Amino acid sequence: MKKYMTGALTLIAASTFTANADIPLEYYSSMQGLKGAQLKTAVHNIISDNTNMLSYGSGDRHTWWGFYVTDRNEANNEVIDRYSNDRRYYGSRGSSVSGMNIEHSFPKSWWGGSTGPNAYRDLYNLMPCEQKINSSKSNYPMGKVTQTNPTTNGCTKIGTGPQGYKFWEPADKWKGDFARGYMYMATAYQNLTWSGTQALQCLQQGAYPTLKPWAYELYLEWARQDDVNEMEITRNDRVSGIQGNRNPFVDFPNLMEYIWGDSTDIAIDLRTTRKAGQSSGTILDPSEKPTEVYACTFIGDDGGCTAEYALRPSNGMEVWTLDAKYGWKAAASTGSTKYNNLKMYDSDATLLTPEIDLSTYAVASLTFEHACNWCADPSAVLYVNARTDNGTETPLTVSNWPAGNSWTFVESGKVDLNKFAGKKIRLAFRYTSTTSEAATWEIQNLSVMAQGRYSGIENIPVYLQPEVDNSVCPVEFYTTDGRRVDPATYRGIVIRRQGTSVTKLLLR
Repeated sequence: MKKYMTGALTLIAASTFTANADIPLEYYSSMQGLKGAQLKTAVHNIISDNTNMLSYGSGDRHTWWGFYVTDRNEANNEVIDRYSNDRRYYGSRGSSVSGMNIEHSFPKSWWGGSTGPNAYRDLYNLMPCEQKINSSKSNYPMGKVTQTNPTTNGCTKIGTGPQGYKFWEPADKWKGDFARGYMYMATAYQNLTWSGTQALQCLQQGAYPTLKPWAYELYLEWARQDDVNEMEITRNDRVSGIQGNRNPFVDFPNLMEYIWGDSTDIAIDLRTTRKAGQSSGTILDPSEKPTEVYACTFIGDDGGCTAEYALRPSNGMEVWTLDAKYGWKAAASTGSTKYNNLKMYDSDATLLTPEIDLSTYAVASLTFEHACNWCADPSAVLYVNARTDNGTETPLTVSNWPAGNSWTFVESGKVDLNKFAGKKIRLAFRYTSTTSEAATWEIQNLSVMAQGRYSGIENIPVYLQPEVDNSVCPVEFYTTDGRRVDPATYRGIVIRRQGTSVTKLLLR
């Protein structure tokens, strides 16, 4: 994508992005008004908090299980390999692919070899890679290869660079993706102690700038030349759905400029800075603490919940029961395998919380703990929904499900309720079973947190419709009293702002 440099800011020609999910402004609220080192630390605090990393390797809820969602061409089941042009295909979800490895952009040797830090399992740091090039690139840093006749597989080059270091260099079409990945890693894990010759060739200790000048200057160049595209946006959304955090250098393509580039002396404004898609939500006041609007342990307390049935088991049993030790429990079976008298039933039963009032809040989230046994795939037969006043149920995205073969409780991860800001809802935990599979599902320690003041303005779009060919400033619409509005639905007098251009309009 063509870039233009004007004044202190890097301008990127307008383009259309298609994102799977809105960029959540409230998630990034603490970045507002910051720049340089302070901004980088704010980003670090955001993306390193409330994460649920997969286990490393193959198997259920392991790395290859994640790759099946984040790095698979759904049209033909092909592995998306950013290191080679080889074609390989997935088998079942969770299985490794023959001839491929899990490749770390930041090798574990760079922080001493420990598998403890999240960096070892972070999907933003991991991608499927053909084995031979994975071995050849070793633990070298990413850089520009200038050596004559470098080692190459037609996609990735390996050789020496202008600094005299041994580098690996990605193909042009992946340079921006890897550059933004390096920026993410140097920010999310700025607290690690870097060690080893290769790490210290591109990294330095400390929270800022973490990347050495030659490195961030090169990665800025590559990221400007190879802009964010739909595939990168999709991967960001899907990794976020698994582990709960996002790569802000994808969501805000110019964020890098405010941290390392041409705008380190300018405070970022999340309302106007360029975004890789549509945004929604509210920029929260960082001094305002979240409010717990509903909470219950379910240990000896039903929390005001009730059960309803779309299909009750044929023996008339109650599917949802309150257990004094484990909380709410759903099961549709009698007997046991031990005594060879297990019997399972068809059922469809929902546990409903009392009404939860989010009418005055801008953002909200849900967390709970759950355990599941006797189930091959809990997320396929168990559901968490939000029910509004009119009876409409909306599925909620739960990032962390139990394995299905253990009584160990796991945290759900933060479940986004922002689309229900300004509404009243009931949470609906739906259990289904058949005569061939009847899981046991246990739920406890549920909490709903909310924050901010609901304004009545939702789904704030990002307009990248330039007034002139090289304009990239987003178009924004405000009421005369300063409230931002959506011109697709608002009627009345508005102020239209694009960069320094301000116009008063009447929307009919």
